[in-house]
Parts: sequence; C-alpha cells; structure tokens
Amino acid sequence: MVLKLISTVFRHQGKIPRKFTGEGDDVSPPFLIESVPEKTKSLVLVCHDPDAPLVKEGRLGFVHWVLYDIPGETKKIEENTKAFKRGINDAKKLGYTGPMPPRKHGKHRYYFTLLALDKALKWDKDLSAETVLRNAQKHVLEMARCVGSYKRN
Repeated sequence: MVLKLISTVFRHQGKIPRKFTGEGDDVSPPFLIESVPEKTKSLVLVCHDPDAPLVKEGRLGFVHWVLYDIPGETKKIEENTKAFKRGINDAKKLGYTGPMPPRKHGKHRYYFTLLALDKALKWDKDLSAETVLRNAQKHVLEMARCVGSYKRN
C-alpha cells in the first residue's frame, strides 16, 4: 500500500474549483487520506505553488497552507477545516490562502503534499512551513501528493 491524498473536488492535475481560490470563497478544499502506513503517529499537509514568481529565504514559490498535528488515524480533511494546528503561510496568515496567481501569469500548479510521520512531535502553534518541514524531515515514513492547477481570470 502507498499513502494517498485524494481531493474530492478536483482530480489530480485538474483545475481547482474557483470556490477554493482567492477569487472565490477562499476556503480550503476537502481531501480523503488512504493507505496510511501502519506506524504513522501524525500527518502534515502543506500546499505550495512552485510557479509563483517569488524568491524568499533561499526558496522559490509560495506556501498557501500549512496544517500539522493531524492524528495518524485521520481519514479525511473537511472543507474549510479549522481542525488541527494551522501554520503561517506566505501571505502571513494562519491557515489557508487560496490560489490567485498574478494576472496574465498563466496557469499555476498547487502541490498539496501529505507527510506520514513516525512520531507525534511536540509542535508549537503558528509555525511556518520551513519550521514544520525541518522538524518533520527525520520522521517521514511516506509522502503523497495531489496536484491541482488554477489560472486567474
């Protein structure tokens, strides 16, 4: 079995519905989680746009969502969830900021990446993606991705 992250509102590499973007309701999309490794103690979810024309602190792109301290037995993440710990995204907001690429910049890809960790880490609140990933890196059992795209009107 391989860890799976499945969107219930867009297909892998398909278009993210407007509702879940900065041009819509700007709410986080729902996901199903399948085939979690047996030894998983916690999960982390990060959404990153590698196509954003930004360079910040030695990395490219824009982080839209950081969600962590998700119990390992979790099978779904609800739409517009307020469950779990929400980190600070690159818009300097807590939780989710939906896709909204610059006008005339074309289609951007949004990588929703789920990490299964072998340990329930003692997380602080309001962490950045960099801090969460740095703390998680030695504990990753498996990783899954669901990629969506969006082109601004």
